[in-house]
Amino acid sequence: MKEQKTSRPKARLPRGFRDRGAAEIARERAVLDKIRAVYESYGFEQLETPAFEYTDALGKFLPDVDRPNEGVFSLKDDDEQWMSLRYDLTAPLARYVAENFQNLPKPFRRYAVGSVWRNEKPGPGRFREFTQFDADTVGSNSPSADAELLMMACDALEAVGLKRGEYVVKINSRKLLDGVLTSANIDMSKRGTVLRAIDKFDRLGERGVAALLGEGRKDESGDFTKGAGLDASQTAQVMRLLTGSADTASLSGMEDLTAIKAITSAAGYGDDRVQIDTSIIRGLDYYTGPVFEAQLQFAVQNDAGEEVVFGSVAGGGRYDDLVARFTGQQVPATGISIGVSRLLSALKDRNEAALSPLVVVLALDDAQSSFRMASELRAAGIRVETYVGTKKFGDQLKYADKRGAAIAVMEGSDERARGEVTLKDLALGAELAKTVETRAEWVGNREAQISVKRSDLVMNVRNMLARGK
Repeated sequence: MKEQKTSRPKARLPRGFRDRGAAEIARERAVLDKIRAVYESYGFEQLETPAFEYTDALGKFLPDVDRPNEGVFSLKDDDEQWMSLRYDLTAPLARYVAENFQNLPKPFRRYAVGSVWRNEKPGPGRFREFTQFDADTVGSNSPSADAELLMMACDALEAVGLKRGEYVVKINSRKLLDGVLTSANIDMSKRGTVLRAIDKFDRLGERGVAALLGEGRKDESGDFTKGAGLDASQTAQVMRLLTGSADTASLSGMEDLTAIKAITSAAGYGDDRVQIDTSIIRGLDYYTGPVFEAQLQFAVQNDAGEEVVFGSVAGGGRYDDLVARFTGQQVPATGISIGVSRLLSALKDRNEAALSPLVVVLALDDAQSSFRMASELRAAGIRVETYVGTKKFGDQLKYADKRGAAIAVMEGSDERARGEVTLKDLALGAELAKTVETRAEWVGNREAQISVKRSDLVMNVRNMLARGK
């Protein structure tokens, strides 16, 4: 009888998702800490909401409506209720405010950070799970609430390492677009399709957006996207808004933009940081007034080394009707979200250490002594680990090198008898660490190592780390 083969799952990632290593996670943590410090300095406090919400509570506001479940990942609970992974941090906030409205201070100011999920078509740099960092003010219809978010976003982007001139926060108003749609006699049933077309302006340019406003557009792969079906005159009126040639002075929304700009300018956030740009629309359908978008002003390279148009790293706007979905009562609200995953991708080539240098204590003939040394170093604020693998000396050094360790610490019986430890600068001795097989070979290479008093271990490790900076 033929033996049956064991069926094993294939180790693979779902499309649009990825694994992340320690270095990237540490870079993200450092960026989050800097953004958090800025948000808290403005008086915002953190709120956490769960990853899942009831699907009807999230609403159908995503631009990618052709995807299954209107762009969200959903499942049915055992009580037959549909739940979905949150696609942003704003819709859960609206649900929270509606539930707790009577007990919240007005305005209610909160920040939130976490993963969000979009059931969208994945592509280069476009993932289905990513991290956002939001700040929102609920309960104020004053332009000052919008202006504060713009200034706070500028401060946050500079806190994570962007310099003046490397970014700009652009503002517009959905009311301007609605005014154009009305004056051009465009059927409001086409509003969503028009919004999705306009939102691609920075990527597709005038010709691409004009095609999507008309009959449709075929992309480089040959895929055809059906357009909004506007006639030539209607398309021309929308395009004039995008290119800044439309007369917007009489349109609703300009008054708010002027007030916001006056506040930011008075506070020192001039045109080099905050600008009115009538091409900014944002893709989500729930915006009702001013919309914001932070864009990078420098070239970004993709994984293939090609310069690409990176687009926005933050966005948001006013959504005065979102809480009313639950209560029937309009509650003014405005918010901005930093796309942390996108921001990290843009900053990946910046020379900023994400993790402090690692020290590895080798495991020789006395495990207790090795762990005591590691504890002393750790208590002094040094990142350190004790090797817990094989006893083969060459394997231990190769491990330390593969871990990217800065220093290896060794205390064998000879060193212990003399009251000493040996420190190896692995940056200087990197090539040796790849080939050495015996302790004698390692000790014989004097260029990158020193022997120090055991009592002076912490001081000498600090000095060696300082030399390597």
